[in-house]
Amino acid sequence: MGDVKELIANGKAVLGIEFGSTRIKAVLIDEAHRPVAQGAHDWENRLEDGIWTYSLDDIWNGLTDCYANLAADVEKQYGVKLTRVAAMGISAMMHGYMAFDENDRLLVPFRTWRNTITGEAAKKLTDTFGFNIPERWSISHLYQAILKGEPHVPQIRSFTTLAGYIHWQLTGERVLGLDDASGMFPVDPATCDYNSTMIEKFDELPEVKALGFKLRELLPKALPAGEKAGTLTEEGAKKLDPTGTLQAGIPLCPPEGDAGTGMAATNSVAKRTGNISAGTSVFSMVVLEKPLKAVHPEIDVVVTPDGAEVAMVHCNNCTSDLNAWVKLFKESLALFGLEPSADELYGKLYLNAMKGDADCGGLLAYNYFSGESITGFTEGRPLFVRRPDAGMNLSNFMRAHLYTALGALKVGNDILRKEEGVAADFFYGQGGFFKVKGAGDRVMAAALDTEIRMMETAGEGGPWGQALLAAYMLNRDEGESLGDYLSKKVFGEGKVDKFKPLAEDVEGFDRFMEDYRAGYSIERAAVESLK
Repeated sequence: MGDVKELIANGKAVLGIEFGSTRIKAVLIDEAHRPVAQGAHDWENRLEDGIWTYSLDDIWNGLTDCYANLAADVEKQYGVKLTRVAAMGISAMMHGYMAFDENDRLLVPFRTWRNTITGEAAKKLTDTFGFNIPERWSISHLYQAILKGEPHVPQIRSFTTLAGYIHWQLTGERVLGLDDASGMFPVDPATCDYNSTMIEKFDELPEVKALGFKLRELLPKALPAGEKAGTLTEEGAKKLDPTGTLQAGIPLCPPEGDAGTGMAATNSVAKRTGNISAGTSVFSMVVLEKPLKAVHPEIDVVVTPDGAEVAMVHCNNCTSDLNAWVKLFKESLALFGLEPSADELYGKLYLNAMKGDADCGGLLAYNYFSGESITGFTEGRPLFVRRPDAGMNLSNFMRAHLYTALGALKVGNDILRKEEGVAADFFYGQGGFFKVKGAGDRVMAAALDTEIRMMETAGEGGPWGQALLAAYMLNRDEGESLGDYLSKKVFGEGKVDKFKPLAEDVEGFDRFMEDYRAGYSIERAAVESLK
């Protein structure tokens, strides 16, 4: 405790802050990369005029409250004020659209990754580039606005992601880490920069050419992990800590996306390594040995924070509907005067689900709070349906909702495995889906037919991963790769739990998926009927 107190007092700790979908979290780490303090702020996106968004007030109030809670945790634990750190970094959910005019004014409300409103643009860009451009990517949002002739378009002078925006406001630098940049526009791993050929093709599109846009002038600069990406300005320090306690001059690493921080937090930046982040959304990533043979709309190609190509299967929906059902059961128990803790409730329900039929006994659910591009939905309606003779019991019910949380993920990964021959040797898992050992890991292993590994640090998540990237910038040896730094200096011989897929579970999940695929028309009818 005394050593940590001295470390913090001397400004040698490193800070990572990540904006997740439902929580903003800050983690302070020591020189051994161990978390020593944290702060958090819960927030929720809202649907306004058909757009999933967070307001600027949401962003800044959330950031300052998160940081204030971190500073309070430091003072409570160690009796010192947090005045300075050795380095820091900002990360956030990837993609989306924040467009600014020449006076740096936000032109339209922030459009998050959750919006599936850019189908026309995404298809045209995919055909133009011969490269999959998903609906949630920033370039899809920009081009869709151009195609629709939105009034704000002629005023655009820059656009970026949420992490890029916050970093810019703290440092004055319009930059992005490579992973986050690759969710705005394709990145060429050979140059660790935006793909110049595709930029030229975009600039030559008739609608773009008519505006006189040069895309490279609008995009933030892409930077690989390890590069210095600016310093905290006096104005930025006051934005982060309105009390004025935090000092300016702190170096920042490139702002990253939550996929990049997930790779760092699970030591998954080397070829054939894979990781899965499963919470509000779920995505799997496999670092490729060679480029994919074909273009698949279900599979994104992004890059690691240091520029290696990654096959990413990203699904908009994971635990939201699952959590809603757990909340319903909690309310039911409250009627009888019972108030189990969240850990106890999730533990009992999830582990009981493992006693159910391997195929969920004929129960079917869709967890689509929003659209799901992989399965062709621009909107979603959470749905549960069963045959009259299905095995309707609590274990099958919960198992069906655990399975459907990974249904779209399995669709994408089946394409990778069966059509591209791409597989990870194993996947490292992190996120709330894995909170119950022997349930989330078991179901994920069944869905992907691949061993799932859980590090003892899995619960630290994205903000810890961003802190690691900041530490890498600060401490790396000359020529030391990110993979070597993580393997040798961070993870070493840490404890790892492993769950290999059970043949019965794999077969049962495949049978569930037969109904899942056949039932798309049911989900589509719900979307069309319930406006």
